[in-house]
Amino acid sequence: MLQALYAIKQHLMNFLLLKTVKAKRARRLLPRFLTLIQQLVNSPARPLAETLQSWLVPIVRMWRFSKSNGMTEGFHTKMEMITRRAFGFRNFLNYRMRVLALCGWNGMIYRV
Repeated sequence: MLQALYAIKQHLMNFLLLKTVKAKRARRLLPRFLTLIQQLVNSPARPLAETLQSWLVPIVRMWRFSKSNGMTEGFHTKMEMITRRAFGFRNFLNYRMRVLALCGWNGMIYRV
């Protein structure tokens, strides 16, 4: 039983490690992925199968579109660290200048 669950887990990991898939290949992979989920429904890993079913659309979307918001999240984290180190800025322009200086700045300030 454990060997079968381990084989299913490895197969599932192979699916989830796919980053970009063209539409033609996605049409071939999706039925195999759904079959794998059905195998999990009839096993002790039923909660995992239910989670995968609820996240099916985002998983397929992940295969089709490789874009992520990692860069945005990185800048956001860096800005939070600046705020923590400064114990809060009283002047927003000083905060803005610090963010521009630490997050990369080409020497131009665009005032809106």
